[in-house]
Amino acid sequence: MHRLLRATPLPILFGALLLSVLPLSACAGADAGTTPVVGQPCEDCDVPLIGLPADPPAIAFLAPRDEPGERLRLTGRVVDAQGHPRQGVIVYAHQTNQAGIYPGERTTDEPGVRRHGRLRGWAASDADGRYTFLTVRPGSYPGTAMPQHIHLYVIEPGCALYYIDDVLFRDDPHLTPAAERKASQGRGGPGVVAPTLVDGEWQAHRDIVLGRSIPGHPGC
Repeated sequence: MHRLLRATPLPILFGALLLSVLPLSACAGADAGTTPVVGQPCEDCDVPLIGLPADPPAIAFLAPRDEPGERLRLTGRVVDAQGHPRQGVIVYAHQTNQAGIYPGERTTDEPGVRRHGRLRGWAASDADGRYTFLTVRPGSYPGTAMPQHIHLYVIEPGCALYYIDDVLFRDDPHLTPAAERKASQGRGGPGVVAPTLVDGEWQAHRDIVLGRSIPGHPGC
């Protein structure tokens, strides 16, 4: 299991191992098609490349404006190991809706995209390393005590593709100390955010440190 939140089927693990040694070509632009997967095993690491825009914006809608739920603005800075901002790094996110369901994506036959659902998107860091997702707060999986979360992957074009710690919410009653310890691997820096409500919108900040706690990261 590469995360607290979802087990990794054996076929996906096998596919991820293949992706680590083969060029990735199911995407457009930004040299991401030759970006190797690192930090194995990496569940669904091919999915961030499916439908990847040639020029992702720095501020992206992860959920449309009319998506039911409490609005959330998730921002952060992408920095290298020395703390310098990095431009042009692509952050891929996907999440549940307010009911805790990955809402169906019926416009594709790609099984990975259907698993991730329609609340998925890409943001590219700007000159100051900043990225933003406009979305809604996700719900816990129905009938479980699973903490609310947003899945994040990082694409450093031509360098490395990997998942990082999910965004978790400090005010979530399901985020017990035990659940936090289990979920927090330090991949890409701390994933737990402290949301604040500003003019009816939740705001949260999740910085990303490239390569931190990612096995096999090439440091490019």
